[in-house]
Amino acid sequence: MPALGALRRLIMAPSLDDVSFAGRGFTVEPTERTRQLEAVPQAVVTGFEWGIEGKNLATTERRLALVDPLNRGFAYEGATMAYAIRDTMGPQGHRVRDLLRGGGRPHIFLNYIGIGFAMAKLPRPLWKKLVPDLTEPDLYPAMSWLCVDGYGFDRAYFDTDKWVGGQRQDTPYDWDGAPSYWQRAFDQGVGRALWFIHGGHVGNVSAAVRAFAGDRRADLWSGVGLAATFAGGTTAADLDALRREAGEHADHLAQGAVFAAKARHHAGFVPEHSSAAVHAFTGCTVAAVARLADDCAASAPEAGVGPAYEVWRAKVRAQLAVAVV
Repeated sequence: MPALGALRRLIMAPSLDDVSFAGRGFTVEPTERTRQLEAVPQAVVTGFEWGIEGKNLATTERRLALVDPLNRGFAYEGATMAYAIRDTMGPQGHRVRDLLRGGGRPHIFLNYIGIGFAMAKLPRPLWKKLVPDLTEPDLYPAMSWLCVDGYGFDRAYFDTDKWVGGQRQDTPYDWDGAPSYWQRAFDQGVGRALWFIHGGHVGNVSAAVRAFAGDRRADLWSGVGLAATFAGGTTAADLDALRREAGEHADHLAQGAVFAAKARHHAGFVPEHSSAAVHAFTGCTVAAVARLADDCAASAPEAGVGPAYEVWRAKVRAQLAVAVV
């Protein structure tokens, strides 16, 4: 098993250098804040290596518990990616299910993103095997669209010329019975990637979003808000500037921040940068928007709105508009 695990890692995992900003060829000035952002993909790779080589779930979870709470969720993303690949490449396993119901439970939103990273490594016919049948309310099954977000992030981060420079749109896939929504969830992931690709530089991130077609910008801004709130990497003044740059899409920026705040709150660790971003984008506290997120939780699609995930996003934007007024 160790030799097989090492082989899987060699084939599937990038090195820490490969995921660094310099390794990706991103023009990012090295500062304390950008190094904080750069640690995120490195935490994902570390979690992946533990998951792809680990003999059992208990060993993997003990290693993940050693990661600082700031980046532990990202390490769980990587471990979930590894388990999804292991479950899919061999006889149908249940590593992902056990991880999500075990130590990964507080990081459920990031776990879904990790499954999306696995999607980027696997052929589409295998995707139907990736998400376990989860019905527990605290595992938020309607939020499995974050898998598509994770897939979009991976495409943009690792093949930036095609998906960002060329603004390529992905071929729709019948996810959750709503293939027409595929690109929107994908674009939220691309928006998250833009935050990292440009090292949280407000002007460059904003210019990158504006370079896309107008009908894609709302979801891109949602991804920017999610990344800026969850991962940080900027100052209070920059957060205010980012809100102004979002302009007519400020509600989508705020909705992304709500999602990030809910994920941080659910995991039990809210860093200062997350609180600052939530206040800058919504005028509310993390606790308040976490409650709002739960209040807006959708249980079914709505005609003319989209899948349950989009129903939730739309309700959050509507409630934020009332709260701000």
